[in-house]
This record gives sequence, structure tokens and C-alpha cells, in this order.
Amino acid sequence: MKTRSTLRIRRPGPLTTVQDHGRWGFQHLGVPVSGAMDPLSFRVANALVGNPWTAAVLEVTLGGFEAEFLGPTAAALAGADLGFELDGIPLGPGTSFRAEPGSVLKARGRRGGCRAYLAVAGGFAVPEVLGSRSTYLPARLGGLEGRALRQGDELHAYGPPFPPAWGPGRHAPPELLSPLPSPGEPIRLEVVLGPQADRFTQRGLNTFLGERFGVSPQADRMGYRLEGPRIEHAGPADILSDGIAWGAVQVPAHGRPIVLMADRQTAGGYPKIATVVRTDIPALAQAVPGDTVIFEAISLWEARERLAWQTLRLRRWTEGS
Repeated sequence: MKTRSTLRIRRPGPLTTVQDHGRWGFQHLGVPVSGAMDPLSFRVANALVGNPWTAAVLEVTLGGFEAEFLGPTAAALAGADLGFELDGIPLGPGTSFRAEPGSVLKARGRRGGCRAYLAVAGGFAVPEVLGSRSTYLPARLGGLEGRALRQGDELHAYGPPFPPAWGPGRHAPPELLSPLPSPGEPIRLEVVLGPQADRFTQRGLNTFLGERFGVSPQADRMGYRLEGPRIEHAGPADILSDGIAWGAVQVPAHGRPIVLMADRQTAGGYPKIATVVRTDIPALAQAVPGDTVIFEAISLWEARERLAWQTLRLRRWTEGS
């Protein structure tokens, strides 16, 4: 497929990587899924430039990002509000824009959230590895040479710079923007209890569902370690290792929960008290150390219903109905 020069990185910030929908289908071989931490913002950014929802984007973490466009292209931002400006013009989350050769995109300063997604028409052109272009840093797999982006990196995109009937200034509807943490307000995360909720005492379950937990500085793409009261186990804090789902909440012997995220390991030997529902993963992915979370239990059917409604809203918007 023909590619074109699109972007030169001037400053990558703390962490900018190429991500897509993830490397699904290989967990049984020990290969983590990876992919965008905030799957809703990832899909919205791609939709704003007419891309397939699986196209590769840039995941920009916390800010400090600056890049120069090398050619004209349709582009979009979603996710965190990192104070982006294009040639001095502010751009909020959920916005599409036209970039010209020499245009400079800068993140002036974080205003809310943690991870922003930059999409360009056609998607970023990096080699596909095991069905995905996502970067998995621990194994130097995928993305651009398996690493985070650096100053001077040049990126290409697939296909024409503007999709048919595309126009700049398109905005995503508010209900499809990932919620960004509000200062002083806890992030509410709905969970489905299990699969090992029976490995905890009733007091432990009450602690998990009734107390606030703080996001630790040890929060990254693999998992969010949380600080707070100890969750009491009903017995030993070890189990036979089994598979790890996105959003699984493991509780090791120290009693503090860990929510497993995009770069999670494929199996683990600590009991999982619950799993964060898929529609609340974006809210956690936008949290930073110092934010607080509270957990609320819902049924599996309620979780499925929430995902179905979100999927329907996305489809209706992208199809223009």
C-alpha cells in the first residue's frame, strides 16, 4: 500500500507510542494484547478522520509533545486535554482539523486526563506484527522499532491525505468523549465481581466496594496499582495461574488492588476480586497518580448492556445517523 510522509517528532514528551486495537489471539502463547489504553478515545479519533477503527494512532502520555506535519493531512485528537494547539490555535479533545506542510502541533500543558490520541487519515504506517501495529515496550514488539518515539522520528501514513467528503472542524458528541477526572472527585468504576471473589472475606468485599483507593505512582500501561485500606483474603493469596482479562482486579498478599490494563501479563497467580467493565476502562486510563477511585458492583448482564449501548452510539455516529 502506498504511503506518504506525515509527521516529524520534535518532542515526544514522557511517552508517545504507536498503538492500535491490540494484538488479540495470542495470549495463549504468552503474547500480551497491548493496544490503546483508552479504547473509546482511540475509536473516536479514527472516526473523526474516516479511518477504519483499527487504524494505528499515536498515544501521547501526559503532554510535552510537539510535532511538525510534513504534508497536508486530515487529523484528529481525542482523549486527554493536554492543551493542544495547531500553529497557536487551541484544539480540544474530540476535534478534527486540517494540517498543512510545516504546521506544528504542540501540547502546551495538561488540563485533564492522561492519554491523548492523534489520528491521521489512513493511519500511521508501521510494520504489522502478529496482526497489530501496537507497541509493546517490554519486548520491543510492534510500533516503530518496538520503542517509544524519539525526537527526529518521521512517520508515514497510508493512502490519500483526505478521505472522501471529509471536512475539518468535525466534533465528536459529548457522550462519546472519555470522561476526564475532576479535581477532588473520585472516579467511579463499575465492576463485575469475580472470578475469585470467594477468595475474600465479606469484610474484604465490603472494603473493596465501600472505600476509596488512590492511584499509585506505580501506575502504567501494564496495570494501575492502587493505595488504600487492605482487602482481606479468606485464605492464602495465591492461586493456580490463570488467564488475565482487561480490567481484572488482582489482590496480592499485601491486600492492595491492581487493575490490569492494556500491557497486562497473559496469566497471573493472585486472586481476582472483580473485573472493571469495558465501558469504564477509558475513565481509569485517563487517571493519574493522586486521583482516587471507588468501585461499584453490577451484574454481568448490566455490563453487557452498557457495552452494547456504547457500541450502538459509536456506530450511529460514525455512520451519520
